[in-house]
Amino acid sequence: MGQKANPIGNRLGIIRGWDSNWYADKDYGLKVVEDEKIRTYLRARRPKTATADPRDRNKPVQNGISRIAIERTMRRVTVTIHTSRPGIIIGKGGKEVDLIKEELKILTGKDIQINIFEIRKPELDANIVGEQIAKQIEAVSITAVPLKEPFKAPCVPAGKASKSALAGG
Repeated sequence: MGQKANPIGNRLGIIRGWDSNWYADKDYGLKVVEDEKIRTYLRARRPKTATADPRDRNKPVQNGISRIAIERTMRRVTVTIHTSRPGIIIGKGGKEVDLIKEELKILTGKDIQINIFEIRKPELDANIVGEQIAKQIEAVSITAVPLKEPFKAPCVPAGKASKSALAGG
């Protein structure tokens, strides 16, 4: 048996950067834990400005977040969110972003800056496609749809998009 290497570790510094950019001498562990709390909070957070339906409370959150990058300076934490649905995260008039800033400021105790980048082709992003498949599988358990259907559905647009990307279009 050969040794398996993490593919992200092979790509670091070449075609992909770190998800957290900062330096720490003594409180390294605290910052790692704080980064994980920020990521967990953002992935599990539901929009609060939208009208909340009580039936949706137990449903999984699908906000299209692919990647969360965190950079730290002396006084500021910059959180960069890569998402396919920036409108859900920004909210009407930016109210949702302001709420996220305040909640993260309470969580970390530091000044927070939030950057949001839109993923133009979400069908090519593995995290977003996996999230969509998981949502469809959960829907399959409720309805009488064949189980293979959720796995086949994302492959069609991804195949078309990758062909056009390879062709230069």
